[in-house]
Amino acid sequence: MTLSFTKMHGLGNDFVVIDGRQNDPTPETAMIRHLCDRRFGIGCDQLVLLTPPTLAGADVHVRFFNPDGSEAGACGNASRCVAKFVGGTPTLQTAAGLLPTAQDGDLFTVDMGAPRLDWQDVPLSRACDTLHLPLHDAAACSMGNPHATLFGDASRAEALGPGLERDPLFPERANIGFAQILSPTHMRLRV
Repeated sequence: MTLSFTKMHGLGNDFVVIDGRQNDPTPETAMIRHLCDRRFGIGCDQLVLLTPPTLAGADVHVRFFNPDGSEAGACGNASRCVAKFVGGTPTLQTAAGLLPTAQDGDLFTVDMGAPRLDWQDVPLSRACDTLHLPLHDAAACSMGNPHATLFGDASRAEALGPGLERDPLFPERANIGFAQILSPTHMRLRV
């Protein structure tokens, strides 16, 4: 199978974008894993597939695939890349809903909507206070896909991140962020 793709970057995340609006080349899970593999494939944080929209008001249907082949509801950085790729200010149809985009010069933004904070909406595997998880007192929310943020020293990211991402508390896995307050106006965030 031959696939054309575009490699894009957004705030340190990299994406393989496949434009399937003319023909839907939805790759199988094994192919997604191979394409995302940094040693044997193209390598990326997510594979992004564009197909024709099926909802009124949408300009393009966007699917986000993680390196393990699982599908995410949405991704802000990838959505900004899609807006640039498509051009103009498209409304993106995602599993997390319609996401409007905007452009200001060379900068693209996406309205991800309000964070979802209820434990069922993150989702978590059991009822928890999402602002104080029983994992290093992390805070959790969903922005189309699960996120958890720990505050303190961001150097802990490599040691703790991979295990927390796959913790049973996150049935759909989670993006794990480490936020370190540097001053009243600056923060370091590692995901």
